[in-house]
Amino acid sequence: MKKEIHPEISKKKIHCACGFEVEALSTQRNDIQVEICSNCHPFYTGKQRFVDTAGRIDRFKKKYAAMAEKS
Repeated sequence: MKKEIHPEISKKKIHCACGFEVEALSTQRNDIQVEICSNCHPFYTGKQRFVDTAGRIDRFKKKYAAMAEKS
């Protein structure tokens, strides 16, 4: 390996907006600020809801219900 071309790795604190902090290895110079983490992300907390905003499911059911009646 060539010397003096690789970034230094050091322990940095990662701060989330929810207040969660964790220490990790990073090549960044300063501590890291994030808006969302695994502690507050809806996918990981189980609070995620699937929203059908365009009504695609209803349109699909209506379309194929009409086809089933014709058969």
